[in-house]
Amino acid sequence: MSILVWTYILVGITFALYIGIAIWSRAGSTKEFYVAGGGVSPLANGMATAADWMSAASFISMAGIISFVGYDGSVYLMGWTGGYVLLALVLAPYLRKFGKFTVPDFVGDRYYSDTARLVAVVCALFVSFTYVAGQMRGVGVVFARFLEVPVELGVIIGMCIVFFYAVLGGMKGITYTQVAQYCVLMFAFLVPAIFISIQMTGNPIPQIGFGSTLTGSETYLLDKLDGLNQELGFAAYTDGAKSKIDIFFITAALMVGTAGLPHVIVRFFTVPRVKDARISGGYALIFIALLYTTAPALAAFARTNLIETVSNNKYSDMPAWVANWEKTGLLGWIDKNDDGVIQYVAGKAVVGKPEFVEGKKGKHGELMIANPDASSKNELYIDRDIIVLANPEIANLPNWVVALIGAGGLAAALSTAAGLLLVISSSISHDLLKKVVMPTISEEGELIAARIAAAVAVTIAGLFGIYPPGFVAEVVAFAFGLAAASFFPAIVMGIFYKRMNKEGAIAGMISGLVFTIVYIVYFKFVVDSSQNIPANWLFEISPEGIGTLGMLINFIVSITVSSLTPAPPQEVQDIVEDIRLPRGAGQAVDH
Repeated sequence: MSILVWTYILVGITFALYIGIAIWSRAGSTKEFYVAGGGVSPLANGMATAADWMSAASFISMAGIISFVGYDGSVYLMGWTGGYVLLALVLAPYLRKFGKFTVPDFVGDRYYSDTARLVAVVCALFVSFTYVAGQMRGVGVVFARFLEVPVELGVIIGMCIVFFYAVLGGMKGITYTQVAQYCVLMFAFLVPAIFISIQMTGNPIPQIGFGSTLTGSETYLLDKLDGLNQELGFAAYTDGAKSKIDIFFITAALMVGTAGLPHVIVRFFTVPRVKDARISGGYALIFIALLYTTAPALAAFARTNLIETVSNNKYSDMPAWVANWEKTGLLGWIDKNDDGVIQYVAGKAVVGKPEFVEGKKGKHGELMIANPDASSKNELYIDRDIIVLANPEIANLPNWVVALIGAGGLAAALSTAAGLLLVISSSISHDLLKKVVMPTISEEGELIAARIAAAVAVTIAGLFGIYPPGFVAEVVAFAFGLAAASFFPAIVMGIFYKRMNKEGAIAGMISGLVFTIVYIVYFKFVVDSSQNIPANWLFEISPEGIGTLGMLINFIVSITVSSLTPAPPQEVQDIVEDIRLPRGAGQAVDH
């Protein structure tokens, strides 16, 4: 069967499964809508947390960016995995004991202020909408290739699916759907990796194949890849081009941003007890590690196969996957020297992203592209987000494996998108309406408001997916930076610093968020790309890493303002003391 037929079968089966689960587990109360009734088992919650955590950025884009930039892409691995450990072991149990299932709810009650709650709602919306833009973009990319529809239509289809099970099922429906999505995405990620590892190194374990010699050769895979990259003018795959300070700041932004992500935090409220929150966090870490330890290997396999397939080979000899991805607009070849051979070297093929001239083909059969970059000899444009999805086709794997990775990409993107949309809807219906604007609203009214908010959020998220501000991992990195600069200090000091008051929290969140947004917007949307270079960055810190500096500003402002204003009420300080004290423990005794 063709890839298209296999895709329809696998995507159809998985979508039917998700919708069936949503109908079976639909929410009937606000508690079920927000935290699945608090009765999910640790194992199921661990799988759901892993699916929620491993978004389109993890499944589609992380290996893609590692594949293209090599060593420098390790910041995503270090930041995201380290951040999850920080959240699961250091923060989540305390937040769970505090008993508030949204970050704005925690901020509002801990800092005894509706103003603080409102600022936290604004921060949650900024972070969640930025993050969900990457997910919807990933949905569009998958649909564009595997169902052969435009990216825009793919985003709309994804919107409809998410709308159905997020709005109907709430957290209860999303949780059990994410368990199924975890199984789908991990199977889809591991099967091609195992196939290609055997094909290239003879070893069925990708993590070991990554450091092995190539089949029939004494050359190590990474040595071969370093040589291929350097021959084409790229930096050696195992060398880094980023400065150490930028690597540190990006890694830290991703790490502490993780700890401030509201859609991950809320997962620890879906289990019955604090102990279960810790156990489910451990399960999730194991489930996440399966993908994150495989991604570097998959990236290296894909990069090697890609270079050997396209570089200095005739376009007319290219396999079908090249033409298939050209149709999506995410890959393009422009024959600058008119020799019919693909010159894939360092540099830009086109100015900006490729714009295909509708209805026209080039001399050698390729789709005609406008705006070539005359300053570069490179003739091939490749969107980083396609590398994992195209990998099975590049390696000439069976059609069912190619279709399977499409289903996995959709599972990864939709699972996280659903969790984020729930955060958006709960921020509006629970934290804004119930707690501030309409405190007397009935439970039924709140549930209706939550579903309406989710529907509106789906629509806005779709627009972000159609008009994304960057590739998936980059957009998601911005979300983490915003979370690091806004939520993380408020959460940490809310748990561990009794003297922290509402004035400090509000001033810190606003200053950190505003600084980070202005920096990102300036370098990504105001100045042209030629000015977005380390020499022009503040302390050579890139927009992806500026959230760390925003976080430091937040801490400094928060502590300074708190020290200059009245201490929080004694009952609030007692609550802070209580959430850090294990149940059943006695008071400390001075000797």
